[in-house]
Amino acid sequence: MMAKGHVAGRALVAAGLLSLSLWPGLSTGEWGKPLGGTYDGPEGKPRVVATPPAELGEDERATMAVFERATKSVVFISNTAIQRDPWSFNLFEVPQGSGSGFVWNKQGHIVTNFHVVYGANSITVTLADRTEHKATLIGADPDHDVAVLQIRASEEALSPLAVGTSRDLRVGQKVLAIGNPFGLDHTLTTGVVSALGRTIKSLTNRTIEGVIQTDAAINPGNSGGPLLDSAGRLIGVNTQIMSPSGAFAGIGFAVPVDTVNRIVPELIKYGKLIRPGLGVSLVPDAMAKRWGIKGLIIGKVSPGSGAEQAGLKGARESSPGRVELGDIILSVDGKPVGTLDELMDVMERHKVNDRVTVEILRGTSKERVSVTLQAVN
Repeated sequence: MMAKGHVAGRALVAAGLLSLSLWPGLSTGEWGKPLGGTYDGPEGKPRVVATPPAELGEDERATMAVFERATKSVVFISNTAIQRDPWSFNLFEVPQGSGSGFVWNKQGHIVTNFHVVYGANSITVTLADRTEHKATLIGADPDHDVAVLQIRASEEALSPLAVGTSRDLRVGQKVLAIGNPFGLDHTLTTGVVSALGRTIKSLTNRTIEGVIQTDAAINPGNSGGPLLDSAGRLIGVNTQIMSPSGAFAGIGFAVPVDTVNRIVPELIKYGKLIRPGLGVSLVPDAMAKRWGIKGLIIGKVSPGSGAEQAGLKGARESSPGRVELGDIILSVDGKPVGTLDELMDVMERHKVNDRVTVEILRGTSKERVSVTLQAVN
């Protein structure tokens, strides 16, 4: 007589065999193994597409059109530096960095970030048609992280980007970032304007005002590439990301196009940004802070400057071994200035030959004087 346990075991084995025989595609093969090259069942063929492809939405088509137009203008930039072999003393080039940029005009001017080409001995620009061109640095404004290069290329190969404005941007509107991260082909990321009027620090530790914050992914190789609106117009130059890990974390920054459009023509003409100034040299901020003085202490007034004509006074020796402080600048056009950075921010809103009202503290009395701004280095 067979034990009940044996009967139950045989029943389970039978049930398992039954379930395997019912598994699709196992009639000529063993479960868990290839079916074999002679198998001609449906499992060995591509699956049939059940439904027609979905139609692209209007927004998708518009984004694709912008990308196709803009990629003709976006370039890849690589730079190398010359180093000396410590043993043989031979000079050799080493890759130093790379980034993106874009065509500014038909004369071959290329706009990018200053930090993309900083310290370079040789710069190469690769256009959308994959041709490589040696580039010359025409001018740079490190304080705004903007640089202008120039290449020799035919007008047919150069496709300048359409320029928009940044003063009328609104939080929430769609933006597109295009670049050549890590030397790959053109890439596109999309997002929105997350915030306006942000401030970031440049390589020179100067504050860049009015910066655009976006959640469109900006990776290191995208630096210098364009930030576009939904119409494909340039609204900013992708510059920095904020991330604890060094990878993109949803916060990217772009220098606004209104700033870029003001700086680039001057870099093309003069090789540097022509800044307006009062015509004074100032005592360092740290020293004024140590003395407990709130404001900017004038150390010296330049001869023939607008400051001299307005009667501003610098520090002077009142008696042997005793120095009398110069005038202390409290505000310019009603805006308080307690540091050199704050003064330069005010100056950026003006042009050479503008007249500004300067409030000073002279001794114990406050005065207001009108100063004509002049070009300064």
